[in-house]
Formats: sequence, C-alpha cells, structure tokens
Amino acid sequence: MAEYRRLVVLDTNVLVSALLSPQGPPAQIVGLTLAGELTAAHDPRILDEYREVLARSEFGFSRPLVREILAVLELDGLPTTAHPLSQRLPDPADEPFLEVASAAGATLITGNSRYFPPGRRGRTSVVTPRQFLDSLRGR
Repeated sequence: MAEYRRLVVLDTNVLVSALLSPQGPPAQIVGLTLAGELTAAHDPRILDEYREVLARSEFGFSRPLVREILAVLELDGLPTTAHPLSQRLPDPADEPFLEVASAAGATLITGNSRYFPPGRRGRTSVVTPRQFLDSLRGR
C-alpha cells in the first residue's frame, strides 16, 4: 500500500458485513482501517448509527468487540464537520455518510451504492467494498 493513509467513510452496512463474514471484502477493509492503513472520517451522526445498529440483538455481535472497533474508528478516525447536500438522497438516513465523505474528500464505501445516485454524489467517489479493494490492488 502507498505510504499515505487513504481517507474513507464506511457505510454502516460495511461494518455489519465485516462482522457477519470475517473473510469478505468488508472485513478486509475494516481490518485495514483498524490497522491504520485507512483512516475513517466520521461525525457524531455516523458514530451514533454505528453504535445503534451494531448493538441490535438480531446480530448478536460481541459487545466487547463492537466497543473495541468503535473506539478505534472514533479515536484514530478523522472527525469531520459536514455540510448539507445540495441535492437530497432517496433516504435521508444515508445523507450523513455522503455529507461527511464530501466534506472530508473521502471515498464512501458502501454495499448499497444504488442508494447514492450518481447525479447526487457531486465529486464524491462512492464504491463497493470489492471495487475499493480492486483499486487498492491496481486492478
């Protein structure tokens, strides 16, 4: 990997997928982030959503593991002050992720790129976990 740290915003579905399938692309991205190879931009809305979703009983995630992941994302990540989007997204709950990515100049990694229509992304790169990993590997 390059000597610089890549700046990303992780959609909540990337964290959920990483914990559900520890060998898949989302887990690899979360692993790179926890290892300091990637820097996750965030704001309080994103951190609150992470906490709420990862604590859901239907997932049954280990609470100590979730606390550890969230602590690293918050402490080693980049707190970002976001600005409202010029165009609304179909689901307003997705807007904080695109707002933070836009404000930070970060790549938004999501398993649901269709929720971020190309005409509403501005200059922000929105990619799937597989696309992101392929770009890191120069494919």
